[in-house]
Amino acid sequence: MRTVLRNALAGTGVLALTLSLTATASHADGRGVSKPTLTGWASLPAGTFVPGSEPSGAKVTGDTHGFATPFADQPVQGFSGIADNGDGTFDVLSDNGYGTQATSADFLLRIHRLAPAFASNQVDVLGGINLTDPDGKVPWKLTRDDRVLTGADFDVESIQKMADGSYWIGEEFGPYLLHFDRAGRLLSAPVALDGAVSPETATRTGATATLASSKGFEGLAQSPDGKRLYALLEGTVTGDPAGTLRFSEFDPRKGKYTGKKYTYKLDDAAHAIGDAIAVDGNRFLVIERDGGQGATAKVKKIYLADKRDRDKDGALDKTLVVDLMNVANPQGLGGFGKTFTFPFQTIEDVVILDNHTIGVLNDNNFPFSTGRSATEADNNEWITVKLPKSLDVDRRLLR
Repeated sequence: MRTVLRNALAGTGVLALTLSLTATASHADGRGVSKPTLTGWASLPAGTFVPGSEPSGAKVTGDTHGFATPFADQPVQGFSGIADNGDGTFDVLSDNGYGTQATSADFLLRIHRLAPAFASNQVDVLGGINLTDPDGKVPWKLTRDDRVLTGADFDVESIQKMADGSYWIGEEFGPYLLHFDRAGRLLSAPVALDGAVSPETATRTGATATLASSKGFEGLAQSPDGKRLYALLEGTVTGDPAGTLRFSEFDPRKGKYTGKKYTYKLDDAAHAIGDAIAVDGNRFLVIERDGGQGATAKVKKIYLADKRDRDKDGALDKTLVVDLMNVANPQGLGGFGKTFTFPFQTIEDVVILDNHTIGVLNDNNFPFSTGRSATEADNNEWITVKLPKSLDVDRRLLR
C-alpha cells in the first residue's frame, strides 16, 4: 500500500501528515485476505457546512431529522462523484442539493477537496470550488444572474479530472456532459446525448422525455490514455429493453460522442447504478444498488464490467467484486461488528487506490437519508475495502 502526504489546515498553519490510506498496509498485495475486507472507515458528520457561505434549504420540505431550515450555510453533502488527486486529497462532487429543481435553487454546485484521516475516523474538509458559467456557455436562462450554478440548473452526478486539471462532469437534467476548468468555470456549451431526454429538459424545450427523472449520467469513466470518456445512464431509455443502460463513448478533445455504444444490464430493472470508473481500456467498476436503506437495503454491489462481451449477449460481462452488505471487518473498524454493511440508499462513489484496494463513499442526501438510524440524518461515510484478487489496474489510472 502506498503512503501519501496530505495537507490539513491546523489553526493558521498547514500541518503535513503522512498517512496510510488503509489500516492494514501489510495486506497491500492481497495476502491474508480471503474475502473483501474493511481496512479503513471515516465519517463526515451530516451537519457539516461551508463556513461563511450562503444560506441554503429555504424550500426544503419533509423530515429534516432535527436540522432547522433554512441552513445558515451551504452543506457539505450529497457526494456523487470522486477524483483522486494522488496526494491524499480527493475532489468530491456534491449533487444537485435537495432532490428536485424546485427545492434546490439555493444550493450552489460545488467540488469539495477532502482528505480522509482513517487513524482518527474523520474526514477533513480542505476547501473547494463552486461551479460557475461566467462566459455564458449555457444558452438558456440560469437561476442566478451572477451565473453561479445551482441545483435548479443541473444535477451533477459524476466527475473525471483530466490531465490538464479540468473536469468533465456528467449530469441528469439533460442529461449533459459539462466541461469545467480547474477553477470551476464552464468551458463550453452542455453536450447532450442523442435520444436521451430527461423530464427537466423536456419541460424546458418541449421535447418528449425518453428517461425518467434522475436517470441521467450517474457514471463517467476515463480511458487510461485520457482520450475517451464513457458516460453511463442510470435509467433505461424509452424503447430499450427494461433494465438495460446505454454506455456511450465520448471524445473530450472534440467535445463529441464517437458513436460507439455499449450496454450495461442491471440484475433487476428496479435497480440503479451509482458510479462507473475505468480499470483499464476494457473494464470498469460499476456500483449497482437497490433503493433500500437500513433494514430494507439488500443489493449494494460493485461489479467488474467488461465491454468485450465474451459471452456475446450484447451487454458488458459482469463479475462481482464486492457485496457491500457483506464485508469482513476483523478489526471491528468504526465500532461495527465482524461483518460490515454499507446500508445506504444511494452509494455513488468508487475510487481505485491500488490493485487490491478501493475506496467507497455514500451520498447521504442530506438531511433525508437514514441508512444507519431511522431517526437521524446519515453522515457521509468513507470506507476502504481490500480485495482478495488483484484488479490488474492500468498503471496510468493510478495517481
